[in-house]
Amino acid sequence: MVAGLAAIVILVVATGAEMLHARRIRRIAPLVFGPSAQPAAWARIVPALRVLSLTGLCWGLITLLLLPPKIHAAQAIPDNEMKHLLIVLDVSPSMRLEDAGQNKDQARMQRAARLMESFFERANMNRYRTSVVAVYNAAKRVVEDTRDLEVIHNIFNDLPMHHAFVSGETDLFSGLEEAAELAKPWNPHSTTLLLISDGDTVPGVGMPKMPVSVANAVVIGVGDSVKGSFINGHHSRQDVSTLRQLAIRLNGTYHNGNEKHLSTDLIDQLAVGGEENPFEKLTRREYALAICSLSALIYALIPWLLHYWGTGWKPGVFTSRKERARARKETERKQKSTQLHPSAT
Repeated sequence: MVAGLAAIVILVVATGAEMLHARRIRRIAPLVFGPSAQPAAWARIVPALRVLSLTGLCWGLITLLLLPPKIHAAQAIPDNEMKHLLIVLDVSPSMRLEDAGQNKDQARMQRAARLMESFFERANMNRYRTSVVAVYNAAKRVVEDTRDLEVIHNIFNDLPMHHAFVSGETDLFSGLEEAAELAKPWNPHSTTLLLISDGDTVPGVGMPKMPVSVANAVVIGVGDSVKGSFINGHHSRQDVSTLRQLAIRLNGTYHNGNEKHLSTDLIDQLAVGGEENPFEKLTRREYALAICSLSALIYALIPWLLHYWGTGWKPGVFTSRKERARARKETERKQKSTQLHPSAT
């Protein structure tokens, strides 16, 4: 309120000063701007710029003066701003086949562990709480909302979770249903879903509906996608086409993680997709700082711009083609007059 009133006073005073200044320089305008008595076209907005910059500078400085000081210190992230990383991990026996990695000598589960280690190293995990859902022929919640990455490392490194299930066919949809149930009470657009599987028994139709809290989904395939390995009476290999179709039905992204880690661009997209618009976090202080900086910059640049480009007229120097043509015609007219009337000269 005080800053606004002060800005209005400055606006009125500066406007009056500019009007008085314009009336005074009108009398000497031909000396300053030449025969046209007019400055450059852009310079006609200079009075308005000066008034606005002074008004903005006044409002910003008084606003900063009245605001309580802000202490810049490391702050804990509030619970309502925390993000969720929800991992649906295929723990079926086929994930223990050793056909993953560049040399095809890693178990699929080990390859999944390397992928997640790379992800944890590059993502800002201070903003995430991690949950893991294990899926085989059913789904079980392994850990919920943990910030301890060592727990996640232990889950991925040879924890024989398939013994917790009855033998049977892999049912990835049960894992997605359990993940949707787990993520339902979380804040909207606060969750990144990672599905890690070899995808050898994915149904062709149907898809559990994800809640509004799930902002991004990434399906990561592990295992050799070309050569299958024999297990439980059939050949198992990474089914790329099925996993890609699964990612499309989740409105997410498919990544073949058998040889390459998640790209940094993809990790950045996942982080940005769950972040709020940074402009929504701007406060009155940031707006005052921005207006002060912009107003001071404009007010400081105006004299320099007027000095070099305020007018095109320079005494004794023709600055335009039109002036040169006019001077040439005047010279020719005087020469003709001299030739016709030499006695007058």
